[in-house]
Formats: sequence, structure tokens, C-alpha cells
Amino acid sequence: MNTPLRRVGLAMLGMIILLLANATYIQIIKADDYRNDPRNKRVLLEEYARERGKIVTPDKNNQVKVLATVQQTNDRLRYLRVYNEAPMYAPVTGFYSVRYGAGGLERAEDEILNGSDDRLFVRRLSDLITGRDPRGGNIQLTINPAAQAAAYNAMDKAGFAGSVVALNPKTGEILTMVSTPSYDPNTLSAHDTEAQAAAWKTYNDDKRKPMLNRAISETYAPGSTFKLVIGAAALTDGKNKDTQLTSTDKLVVGGSELRNYNRGYCNGTPDGVTMEVALSLSCNTSFAQLAGDLGSQKVTDQAAKFGIGEDDLTVPMPVEQSCLGPSSSCLNVPDKAALMQSGIGQRDVRLTPLQNAQIVATIANGGERMKPQLVRSILAPDLSEISGFDADSLGRAMSRDSASQLRDMMVTSESKTGGDGKRDGLTIASKTGTAETGNDPKNTPPFAWYVAFAPADNPKIAVAVVVESKDVAATGGKLSAAIGRATMTAYLDGGG
Repeated sequence: MNTPLRRVGLAMLGMIILLLANATYIQIIKADDYRNDPRNKRVLLEEYARERGKIVTPDKNNQVKVLATVQQTNDRLRYLRVYNEAPMYAPVTGFYSVRYGAGGLERAEDEILNGSDDRLFVRRLSDLITGRDPRGGNIQLTINPAAQAAAYNAMDKAGFAGSVVALNPKTGEILTMVSTPSYDPNTLSAHDTEAQAAAWKTYNDDKRKPMLNRAISETYAPGSTFKLVIGAAALTDGKNKDTQLTSTDKLVVGGSELRNYNRGYCNGTPDGVTMEVALSLSCNTSFAQLAGDLGSQKVTDQAAKFGIGEDDLTVPMPVEQSCLGPSSSCLNVPDKAALMQSGIGQRDVRLTPLQNAQIVATIANGGERMKPQLVRSILAPDLSEISGFDADSLGRAMSRDSASQLRDMMVTSESKTGGDGKRDGLTIASKTGTAETGNDPKNTPPFAWYVAFAPADNPKIAVAVVVESKDVAATGGKLSAAIGRATMTAYLDGGG
């Protein structure tokens, strides 16, 4: 073979090798990327040709409430995703959109719902052999419809921005996950892409952020509800509810004055108060000094035991990290002044409503923290159970005796808390919080909190409510307490 022919042959061989290498790269290495690319219409049409699974939750008398289902259509996309009572459940279900993908549970459990999960392999094989239309699996939730409706309706009627999260303290089941204002995911699931685009723009241009799931994706200064963490740290350190704390009317912290809500002495006396009195009256100076005396290590250790600082929690949607310090150093408190300010839930302390619900649920459960979970069971297309609920303990945050003492202090706190919704015969353990915000906190409406559980002696539900108030004089007792009580009452009256 002469030299020119040899060169041509080598060049052709090189091109064939490159072509094979490129085909291998595309089919093996980049296959998943191309398959999951939202611009891949072939995958989209294949997915919409399959009946997507339902999202349901248990209702009364062992019936199920369907939150998300499908309707058959006559267009190329054979199935239309439909949401029932959409705004109430949108933070839970999320959305499923041709144009914008998926959010919430629709995204977190997509492989089950679209039928591609490995646990549905036998079903897919059976469909292929028998010629049946392929179907996705179903998701059954832990949400309690009565409690969810009570929480959502109370928030929505008042026009509040905020969140309500309720847990079963013994199991970690999420009983309510409300975020307001909310949105209608039906507008995003429409097959009309122009209508989808208009809805998407409307929701994203809205300064109230209706698509933000405030329950798990937003953090707030917890204010005085954080005194429960400081109280737990103090009890773990050997103190008790009768331990004497300062009742001074002011403390100089970091060059500024820290004062009580009433601007005077705690309980009207300069001679000191018990921890129980200080918690029930929410005395800032008492708990700021207590946090400073405990030291940052004991406070951060206790916070971590409640779950603060975790960055990998999913329910199954990912949960924003709650922190004591700046996000760059989540559990680090830089100095004593910062520690004292943190002791009353200010400075850099930021918690999700789910995290605050975890704290109060842990106290209700005798100090044992349970993993919060939103999915009760995974069901095959024929509704047979693939996997059920398994309560998961995340360890002990405090002793049972310490939790009992903290519960008693919270019962006393509830007796001094105003607001509607109190009911004879139902003993509630609670704590309110009014958290300053912004660069000019004295003239900026606060975050109004209420955390509680009931019945106090046999807790069945724990709740955290936060309202982004519009009134600088707002308090947790005025705004949030009635919503928390309504949520708990609805659950307890419904046989929960």
C-alpha cells in the first residue's frame, strides 16, 4: 500500500473510532442527561402517555381523599394532571407541568408516580406482556384533612402570610403542612403552554411569593419560642423549673440594652423569678442571662439534639437548614453578646416552621425526637402496598424528666396566653414568640409565633404557627395562638 492510501485509511479509521467513541459517550455517559432534558419531547410524550399515579391522604372512616389525579384528553398529551382543593394542598403536592417540570411531592416522588421506580419493575413487565396501558404508582400521605383545612382556612381568611406545621409527636407523621398565600397548580398543569407561562409569570412576579413553601423552604427568627431550647439546655445542665433567674428590667448586651416586653422587671419584682415564671411571662432578661451563663457549647449541643443545623433532612422534599449562627457557620455563636441575644431567639437564629414543630413535638414525646415524614405508604397501581410507614427515632434530645418539667412550664405559659380557641377540658402546653425583624426592628412588623401540643398529659398533636405580621404591635398570642388551637382542636375532634 502506498503512503497516500495508508494515510487515507488511517484517517478513516480514526474517524470511525471517534464516531464510535461519540456514540458510546452519548448512549452511556450522557443518556440520563438527554433523557431528563425538559426539551426532549419524545420522553415527554412517553411520560404523558402513561397514567400518572394518584396522591391521596386518609380521610374519615378509612376512606381516601384524592389530592392529585389525572383526566384523559384528546390531545397528544393523553393525560391531564388535576389537583383537588388545590391551593390548600399545593405546598404538599407541588405541581406537574409540561413546561416547568415538577415541584413538591410531584418532583420528590416522580419515579413512583410515573412508574419508572425499580419497585414497579414487575408491574411494568406485566404491562408489557399483557399489553395493558402502563400506570404509575400511588402515594398515600400522612396529612390529616380536618387539621389541614382548619389551619389553611384560618390563615387564608385572615389574609396572613406564613405557615402552619403539625406533627404526631409519637411517630413524626406530618399532619398539616400549610403555607399561605398559596397558588393553584392546575394552572401550571394545563396543556396550553401559553396559559402555563402566564400563570408562572403571575406567581413569580407576586411579591407575596405564593409558590414558596414557607413550612420547609423559609427560615424565620423564632423569637421567644426559642426559650424552650434554652430551657431544655438548662434542665439538662441540672437546673429545674424552680431555679431562680434574674428578673432585672434591662441588660447591656453588645453595647445596646436588652429589655423585657413590658419594659419593666419580670413579674414586677427585682428580686428574681423562677424559670417557670420567667418562661410563662416570656422574660427576655431572664433567658438572655441564662443563655450567657450556660455558655455556647451547652446551648449549641442542645440545639443540635433538636435537629438545628441538620442540612440533609428530607420529608421527602428537602428541608432548609435551621441555624443558630450565620449560614456560613450554622452552629457557631461568635461571642457572649451574640449568645445572650440568641437566647431569646434573635440575632442570627433562624428556624423553619417544621423545625420549630419538631422542637415542641420532641418535648411532647418525652424528649425523644422522631423523624418528620409526609409519606405514609407507597401503593402499586392496583393499590397493593409496596412499602408502609416506619416511625424513625432520631435520638433523645433530653431526658423524660426534663421534658415533663418543660411541659409543665408550657402549661403555665398557655394559661397566661390570650387569643381565641381555648376549650374547657383540653389542657394545652404552649409558648408564644414575637420576633423582631429587619434593619429597623422597632418599626418593622414582627414574626408572630405560637408552638404548642395537646392534650398536655397525652400529646397527640404538636403544632407550630408563624405569621408574617403587618402590625408592629402584633404578638404571637394575638395572631397565631387561635390558629394553632383551631388546628389541634380539628384534629382531636376528628378522632386523631
